[in-house]
Amino acid sequence: MALADHLRELRNRVVKSVLAIVLITIVAAIFHKQIETFLLQPLPSCTKETAGQYHGKCAQVSTIGLTSGFTWMLKVALTTGVVGAVPVWLWQVWAFVAPGLHRHEKKYTVIFAICGAPLFLAGVACAFLLLPTTVQVLISFTPDQTTPILPPDDYFDIATRMVLVFGLAFEFPLLLVMLNMVGIVSGKRLLGWWRGMIMGITVFAAFATPSADPLSMLALAAPIWGLYFIAVAIALFNDRRKRRKNPDADLDDEEASHVDLSVQPVAGAEMVQASSAPAAGAPVPATRAEQMDDIT
Repeated sequence: MALADHLRELRNRVVKSVLAIVLITIVAAIFHKQIETFLLQPLPSCTKETAGQYHGKCAQVSTIGLTSGFTWMLKVALTTGVVGAVPVWLWQVWAFVAPGLHRHEKKYTVIFAICGAPLFLAGVACAFLLLPTTVQVLISFTPDQTTPILPPDDYFDIATRMVLVFGLAFEFPLLLVMLNMVGIVSGKRLLGWWRGMIMGITVFAAFATPSADPLSMLALAAPIWGLYFIAVAIALFNDRRKRRKNPDADLDDEEASHVDLSVQPVAGAEMVQASSAPAAGAPVPATRAEQMDDIT
């Protein structure tokens, strides 16, 4: 395809993705009350029924300003539209890239796409399970005899950040497997990085979680630790499979291959003599040198 055709194809894919997001956003705006109720469930709100449930550490959810409710509704609807249209725009991305891939590359990308969605959803589920504890820990820092007034926007920003961070963090082991599949990093090297990986994942979890409690940090770091070692096991298995098919698969690109420099004896060559009676019309060599050239 020419460059203009590629750009035209990209435009069509983007338009289809945007239309899907807009349609789901409109539906989410119609049912925004139900979505808001679901999103606010993990929040320990101060009501008469929950007066003593949180030991005085609860939050009063309040909208500040005349347009804050409308802004909150738009944010919830748009986020729901982007998340709800994930299958559509992921398929559009795949349909744009797939024609330029080989058959085995298509196979790998389909496998990664199938595995990537459950891993992302697992991270989202982990974030929602941890969200009530995170909110309670943050509210516990408020002074006694005070009730924090929490705008829904602030809570939604924290929830969105946790969902995205947990979901993308669960994709990290899949990225390592992908790098191993294309030959960039070996399973043995990944296994040798385990100390640095554990430390890096722990530091990332400490900065990624909005609360400062160790429970939230371990809730994000521990699953990624387990997924990392699973990715290492898959990479080692893939390297073993490659070695069975190609014994030189473990050679470095800059490593010199083995060359056999031993000298083998050459058997004696028999002397080739020209025929004394050449055939009719055949050229007759004029000199001995020409005979030697012909024999050679």
